[in-house]
Amino acid sequence: QVQLVESGGGLVQAGGSLRLSCAASERTFSSYAMGWFRQAPGKERDIVAAISSNGAGTYYTDSVKGRFTISRDNAKNTVYLQMNSLKPEGTAVYYCAARRSSSWPVNRGGDYWGQGTQVTVSS
Repeated sequence: QVQLVESGGGLVQAGGSLRLSCAASERTFSSYAMGWFRQAPGKERDIVAAISSNGAGTYYTDSVKGRFTISRDNAKNTVYLQMNSLKPEGTAVYYCAARRSSSWPVNRGGDYWGQGTQVTVSS
């Protein structure tokens, strides 16, 4: 069982930045692809970004390309999401997820999930 703990959420003005972190309990963290998802009130949970187990491959949903950066530090069992130029439509609960694969398949969820961290972007 992989335990994931997100941190770094909060309230920020439009145009501002936040850095989310997700710490994993799993010693074999480097064998998991990792993803960040978000869920706004009344909407489905959608993928924001994903990164392969070795960090070589990344994926971003179109709406965050050029503004968000996903990265990981396998020595620290941690994945990050740097969010710049935040927009009010980015307000959501952000979830970290782990998948037992080297890469993240398109349109698939995670095998393990964190509890989520709230990000609120004010206009």
